Amino acid sequence: MSQYKIEAGTGQHIGDRQEQQDRTALFAAPHAPGYVMAVIADGMGGKSGGALAAEQVVRTAKQLFDEFYPGNDVRSLLENIVNEAHTVIKLSGVSSEKEPHSTVVALVITPQQEAIWAYVGDSRLYRFDGPNYAEKTKDHSYVEKLVDEGKITAEEAKTHRLSNILVNVLGSSTAAPYITFGEHAPLKAHDSFLLCSDGLWHYFEDHELSAAVAANSPRQASEFLIRKARDRASGRGDNCTFAIVKLVDPPTQAKTYTVQKMRRAV
Repeated sequence: MSQYKIEAGTGQHIGDRQEQQDRTALFAAPHAPGYVMAVIADGMGGKSGGALAAEQVVRTAKQLFDEFYPGNDVRSLLENIVNEAHTVIKLSGVSSEKEPHSTVVALVITPQQEAIWAYVGDSRLYRFDGPNYAEKTKDHSYVEKLVDEGKITAEEAKTHRLSNILVNVLGSSTAAPYITFGEHAPLKAHDSFLLCSDGLWHYFEDHELSAAVAANSPRQASEFLIRKARDRASGRGDNCTFAIVKLVDPPTQAKTYTVQKMRRAV
């Protein structure tokens, strides 16, 4: 019997932008039962270029996950998603005379009770242990570099005038993306994950996100987080996109038998 079942959902709001350039999706692997993927892409680029870039990330993730089989390496899968999406986005930028870019963060849950993830850019993955914050990815951004060098604090980074400058993206014509991986095992009931664009995480403390996810179903948490992000954005909010994956207790199996007293054998 499984030690947990998976509940998942996505949430999205255009914010105060003219266009929704984020994309998110949840996938099951048709040839690999028990494998589940969540992916977030935050597109950047004018004249719908960012939306097309983010769409390409999700399309590539689905295509390669559809071809995934048990025994294949999950890290190689995630690496291939990033590299193939990067190549197509870069080529589409040349052909369309646009400059599309995208971030990506992707998570795979395996039937071996593993969580494996990879990311490029500043879209984040958070891991929670019940109601407690456990860890998060580290942004590939200029302000994160300043934080590492001790030049600004993490709080100052949120409002820094260069906070939107990324040092690692998909689609760049000058540099191939580098991929940061993470993993956690063994998974257990009440572990949960939040993948999100900066239009969500910018407005919350870590413990607020963990509490919201732990106390609600994915749908209820989505409604709450969008409402709170919109309130805190005060009319200046970015696209807000996220996916929630929760591991919950499996349902109790109902007894399908009755117990009767045996007659005495002769």
